[in-house]
Amino acid sequence: METIAIVGGGAGGLELATRLGDSLGKSGRARIVLVDRYPTHFWKPLLHTVAAGKLDPQVHQVEYAAQAADHGFQFICGEVLHVDRGTRTLNIGSWRADDGAELLPPRTLHYDKLVLACGAVTNFFNIPGAAEHSLTLDNVKDAELFRKRFLAACMQASSRRQAVGQNGAAVNIVIVGGGATGIELAGELCHTVRTLAHYNVHALDPAHDVRIRIIERGDRLLPQLNERLSARAARTLHRLGIEVCTDTTVARVEADAVHDGAGGRHPSDITVWAAGVEAPQICTTLGLSLNRIKQVMVTPELRTEADPAVFAIGDCASYICPVNGAAVPPRAQVAHQQAVYLAEALVRAVGSREAGFRYRDYGSVVSLGPFAAMGVLIGGTKKREMLVGGMAARVLYRLMYQKHVMSLHGFVRMAAQSVSHWIRAKVTPSVKLH
Repeated sequence: METIAIVGGGAGGLELATRLGDSLGKSGRARIVLVDRYPTHFWKPLLHTVAAGKLDPQVHQVEYAAQAADHGFQFICGEVLHVDRGTRTLNIGSWRADDGAELLPPRTLHYDKLVLACGAVTNFFNIPGAAEHSLTLDNVKDAELFRKRFLAACMQASSRRQAVGQNGAAVNIVIVGGGATGIELAGELCHTVRTLAHYNVHALDPAHDVRIRIIERGDRLLPQLNERLSARAARTLHRLGIEVCTDTTVARVEADAVHDGAGGRHPSDITVWAAGVEAPQICTTLGLSLNRIKQVMVTPELRTEADPAVFAIGDCASYICPVNGAAVPPRAQVAHQQAVYLAEALVRAVGSREAGFRYRDYGSVVSLGPFAAMGVLIGGTKKREMLVGGMAARVLYRLMYQKHVMSLHGFVRMAAQSVSHWIRAKVTPSVKLH
């Protein structure tokens, strides 16, 4: 019985393990093993809501061990330190508790087929001070760290204002990167500041005492999406009091400020880096073809070019669409479509005559908290774009997450969880207050 090892339990990796476990694992036709450094899964596109305190990650996370038991695959908790493609083995590091105590020793796993689904990490582009003085949103731990620092900054500024009556902006937040993550975090933070003031967690004026600034090196926000959508997002952020600096490059980052290429200084109590991604370091140790951001180059069958036993999907993979000749973007819908394709391909034990993967872009939707949601839908044979907003955009945004949950648990459990989360939202504050 062959072993299919999947490294990374993100949107693509966990769905692939679930589908293969249901089809091959339960029938005993293959051993499906998922390896991840964390014991739980959280949908990465919602990490900004954790950072803003809107979602409790413990309520929305998926336990890998429970998912494995329900869907016929095996889960191993630990970080993959080395891959030996010659002997087809993975070296997995020890798993340690928060206090450093070793819970599981280092292990070795043999595979017959390997799927890299290890996602992406923040790309600092070698900007001086960026890695040392910026926070990221790569995982739940990062998002929780930002939330706690933001809450502490608001409370400390409120205490200083009440004590000495300081004037001016009390808290400065600089978000580097005007993509979806950056603008969605900015919108949610506006809601968080207002909610914290409503519950008297701080005594700041949300409109004047907390200044949020987005720095984008391109000429507009959401540079990968429709220009009209970018303009609409910019207008909404302006109405919320968020300052947007486009055509601005970052020269260096300090503990209390971000300096741009034109010599400007942007004061910052907390700097968030959301300006780009790259594949994890493990991808550079495999001896495979990589692109400029360390993503593994794959064929239309999602195999790596140098090793037919190794596949790659999601943000760590670089797939060039044969239609337009461009690489598909690092989005959750790409990882989902690739997981569906590869699950079907591995079940059929495909050969080289298999039809290649084809990505279909259905559009994108962004949410600026409770203030606005907007997006662009792509459909039809001519791939026409249609802008959506208001309630329709809000519903579509929520459906994206529900679709992910349904792919893991099925419709009944997804519906039950949705009702449970709706009730919880009605009886608890809309953001975490501590």
